[in-house]
Amino acid sequence: MASLLRQIVAGPRARHPEAGLDLCYVTDNIIATSGPSQTYPQRAYRNPLDRLVAFLDSKHGKNWAIWEFRGEGTGYPDELVYNRIRHYPWPDHHPPPFRLVPMIVASMRNWLNGNDLDADGGGTDDGKNKLGKILDAWKEKKSDRVAVVHCKAGKGRSGTMACSYLIAECGWTPEQALARFTERRMRPKFGAGITIPSQLRWIGYVDRWTKAGKKYVDQGVEIVEIHVWGLRSGVKLSVEGFVEGGRKIKVVHTFTKKERMIVEGNPPGDNGVMDMIYDLTGYGTNPVPTQQVLDEAKQVDEINGINSTANSPDGPAGPPTTKPSRSSTPKLISKISKKSSTGSLRSNHSATGNGSTSKSTDPTNDSDPEPGGMAVIFKPKEPIKLPNSDVNICIERRNRAPSSMGFTMVTAVAHVWFNIFFEGNGPEQDGNPNRSGVFEIDWDKMDGIKGSSQKGTRAADKIAVVWRSTAPDGEAQEQPMPGTDSPVPQMPAADWKGGNDEDPDNERHLGLRVKSPDSADVSQASSIKGEAIGEAKNKGKEIQDAVLAASSDGNEDPRDETERKHSSEEKLEAYAEKLPKPEGSS
Repeated sequence: MASLLRQIVAGPRARHPEAGLDLCYVTDNIIATSGPSQTYPQRAYRNPLDRLVAFLDSKHGKNWAIWEFRGEGTGYPDELVYNRIRHYPWPDHHPPPFRLVPMIVASMRNWLNGNDLDADGGGTDDGKNKLGKILDAWKEKKSDRVAVVHCKAGKGRSGTMACSYLIAECGWTPEQALARFTERRMRPKFGAGITIPSQLRWIGYVDRWTKAGKKYVDQGVEIVEIHVWGLRSGVKLSVEGFVEGGRKIKVVHTFTKKERMIVEGNPPGDNGVMDMIYDLTGYGTNPVPTQQVLDEAKQVDEINGINSTANSPDGPAGPPTTKPSRSSTPKLISKISKKSSTGSLRSNHSATGNGSTSKSTDPTNDSDPEPGGMAVIFKPKEPIKLPNSDVNICIERRNRAPSSMGFTMVTAVAHVWFNIFFEGNGPEQDGNPNRSGVFEIDWDKMDGIKGSSQKGTRAADKIAVVWRSTAPDGEAQEQPMPGTDSPVPQMPAADWKGGNDEDPDNERHLGLRVKSPDSADVSQASSIKGEAIGEAKNKGKEIQDAVLAASSDGNEDPRDETERKHSSEEKLEAYAEKLPKPEGSS
């Protein structure tokens, strides 16, 4: 039964025929595996940790070590893998903070070349001891060493770093690395190994970083404005970034109604029920091919005249293909005064749209707390600053029922990551990126819910993020690639037992929610379950206050007070049971 469960959970991922485990050899010295577990019930459907360790011991002796990328926690203590483990955690379904990429690649390279993991961890061995360890490693046939990478499923995060290593250290092209990972990790005709657009964008970044001499500058960034075309009504927009070394994601800012400027009204989808049905059925929305995402991540190479081909692991690659060039200056929405006419803008839309007459939208209209429009600018009242170069833009759309019902339906969830060093042409300018720029992306090319392509209905047509560096000119410090004889730091591990609250996006999903009165300005809906718990807590506090007030008279028997507390708890539980629950919850 346990074996059947593991096969079901592994799904499209290939299993090792000999070990019967959810793992594969990407190359002779890189193994990708799903996250092992030592406790039930996870052990019943994940790789049992003891079986994974026994397999690695039997095949590679002491010549294996683990690189884990789980921001949610590994699920096991380091001691159970002989402490041969390196920690670089970040949340699931996201690309890594790019500053981790040089560390991970260098750490894997040094281990495979015979270095000791303790030396990478910042050990204090003198030169003689270090040389002795290296010689011992040579005697133990260091060429047999393997690096085992794992996240939760051993697919997105593990694949991103396995491909990054092949590109940065083995000279593979992104296309070759992705094809190899898919071939080895996935069952035939079950899709690609890496499918999340932002992770594919990062692999394109790695390719440019490698060609430019592996120079990277991590610097703070300010989000100046966000321009949105075709914004539907009921959309919430927020900015997120990595904190705690990348282990967690933090919501830095959520735009309020007062921070959105409606340049052109008449939001799409407001002309009838058929528009919503059209969106829900997904007509006009085509999956974005993997190659297209890679090409766009590498387009700056062509603009700057850099050859985008690289040597194949098996020989020279074919002739370079012609790719479309990205506009060096993306078009932004022109700001107009509130008294200015938007007739010309609306006429353009009417000529290509459904022919309906547009109506200007007044952003101060209280009837719609989250108005949309054909052209909308989000301008924060206070600067939005992130401590590093990685930026995540999140979009959530809600369609509300009548206010008397108190519910809202979340119909769209999407997000996108980008890095200002690469969007500012840093690799092509000898590590000196532009001080400001614009990142733009179409809705169809954004990331879906929890790593899937599912985003729900269309919330916008396109967004453009206006950014600028917050580092003083000339003071941003380069983060060089660690050398073969240099220690490589690792990051603090997440609590292996779990409960790390690493990703606020984990709570985002499509479906019914209760409107939260605490977030009327941004209309940030909370889950029905969360609302029920909050209401139950408030009721519980009222009951406790009543009990304390009665007992303060000093005329009641303490036993009566105890019975009253028990009765109150029973009433509280009964009250919580009557509250509405989301579909499928218990």
